Parts: sequence; C-alpha cells; structure tokens
Amino acid sequence: YVCSTWGNNHFKTFDGDVYQFPGVCEYNFVSDCREAYKEFSVHIQRALNSNGHPEIQYILMKIKDIMVYLKPNLVVVDGRIVKTPYYSSGVLIESNEIYTKIYAKLGLILMWNQQDALMVELDNKFNNHTCGLCGDYNGIQIYNEFIKGDASYNSITYGNMQKISKPNAKCEDPDETQALPSCNEHHDECMRLLTSPAFADCRLRLNLEMYIQACMQDKCACNGKDDSFCLCSTISEYSRQCSHAGGRPGEWRTQNFC
Repeated sequence: YVCSTWGNNHFKTFDGDVYQFPGVCEYNFVSDCREAYKEFSVHIQRALNSNGHPEIQYILMKIKDIMVYLKPNLVVVDGRIVKTPYYSSGVLIESNEIYTKIYAKLGLILMWNQQDALMVELDNKFNNHTCGLCGDYNGIQIYNEFIKGDASYNSITYGNMQKISKPNAKCEDPDETQALPSCNEHHDECMRLLTSPAFADCRLRLNLEMYIQACMQDKCACNGKDDSFCLCSTISEYSRQCSHAGGRPGEWRTQNFC
C-alpha cells in the first residue's frame, strides 16, 4: 500500500482517504508507532517555494539506527554526505536529477521527486502500526484519522496534530476553520483529463474517483488561473501512481497542456 503527498497540498493515506493540508512546519509523514521498538520514521519539512507553491524542503528519515537526511541533490547518512547509489545495512539509496529513491529491507520504499511529490510504500506487516499524515494503515477509511472514539477532526486539525514540535521552529499552524469546500462544478472536466486514452492502462489499477476529487480541488484552488502547477500536479501524480502499480501511462503532456 502507498501513501503519498503531491501538488496543491494533497495527501492520500494508506487507507485511501484523500485530504488537503496546507501546513508549512515539520511533520511526521509516516512512522512506526508501536510502543516498544520503532523500526522507522519519515519526517518532512513543508514550505512554499518562490512561486508560492508547496514543496518539501527536506526529508528526515530514521531506519532502524540509520539517520538519513535528504534535500534536492543531497543525501546525508549519519551526518556524512554520501554519493549514490549508496548501500548500507539493509538500506539502498538511489538518486538522479529527478528522483531520490530509498529501499529499506524492513519493508519500505520511499520515492521523492525532490519537489512536491513524495510516496512511501509499506509492507503490510505494518498494518495498524503507523501514525502521521499517512494515517494508521488499519485498512479502514476515516477511522482513527478523522474519527477517533467520539471525536471527529477535519483535515487541518488532523494535519496540525502531526507537527513535530521543535523549540525554535517559526511556523504558524494553518487555521482549522479554513478546511476547503467541495468543488463539484469541475467533475466532468477532471474526469475527461484522467480518462484520456493515455491513461487507458490505469483505469483498473487505481481508484479514479480519488484523483478526480483532488483535480477538482485543484481547479477550485487555482480560481481559473492557468497555472500549470495547479492543473498538472494531480495528473502527474496519477501517472506516477499508475506506473508504480505496474501500469503504462501513455504520453499525456502536450505542447499546450502541462
């Protein structure tokens, strides 16, 4: 199962909830949250780039006893800058101009496009053992993320709860009353984009409706601006996840689009 974040503040949990969270602090993306021995953790620092688009500035990852720090074109392991491919005690790190990938023998694959998009695939031995923006991986949507016991949380409250508190961090929590409305008027257009012939091989591999929802949220958030980040990031995420699921997306970018 895969958890991912991309584009215009989108997150998709292991259990398949898709939500938006605009926070710009350091967050627990996904960690092993068992009481005794925690096998891994992945923290992300979110920020806005010079164009005002969300990006991940760095990723801090602990795998058993190894600390890995990732920035675009930089990999630091236990305080030392390393060249990739790098392999040590069950962890393989590969990177090129476009992607950084980490394979950990304990059952984790991480892939980051060094900008806005990060995905983590976890072995199902971690079912029900995780916490963070990716949720608890219990196989049930909403439960224990947005509904816990008698309490229910919106996506912004939930996101704020995943913040890593650091004494000197200067970052504001986003306002919990600003959770986004649903945007139904763009449904047909988003459906058309995501069911184009280029994606024929993806239909049965992914939950299409989830990406249509994210695309509609993008359309609303862009307010009609012809901003390629706004419109293209969910479609490129759909294409990435399709390849990751073994599909072969065709060429969907054109000169006039994305």
